[in-house]
Amino acid sequence: MIRHFKWGVVLLVLFSAVAFAKGVKQNVVFPKGETGTVLSGTVLRGDRDTYILYAKKGQSMTVEIASTEDNAVFTIYTPSGGTLPNAGESDDATNWDSTLPSNGKYKIEVGGTKGNAEYSLTIQINN
Repeated sequence: MIRHFKWGVVLLVLFSAVAFAKGVKQNVVFPKGETGTVLSGTVLRGDRDTYILYAKKGQSMTVEIASTEDNAVFTIYTPSGGTLPNAGESDDATNWDSTLPSNGKYKIEVGGTKGNAEYSLTIQINN
């Protein structure tokens, strides 16, 4: 009976950690007069931090990520929900630089490749 109780507590703790784990979700706002910004954070294993920004078709965007243990990557989603070339879910992108294909809301999701990932995400948009 005590074994069942201990396993029940362990399972409850594990379930609670999974159920309440969540990443950051925030809109990206560039400082006044700037065309870029640097965002820092720590994404927990299995979570994704999400950054949302609005951009126009034809603008050039550069995204770079640096992490303490070289274990942070990103995916960039287009306004239509697809991913940008070389920044897809299986690309493990750490840098991306190209012209945006459409107007609208772009979503950058940051995740870790192993364990928790402390990162610095640089986003630059030029006309």
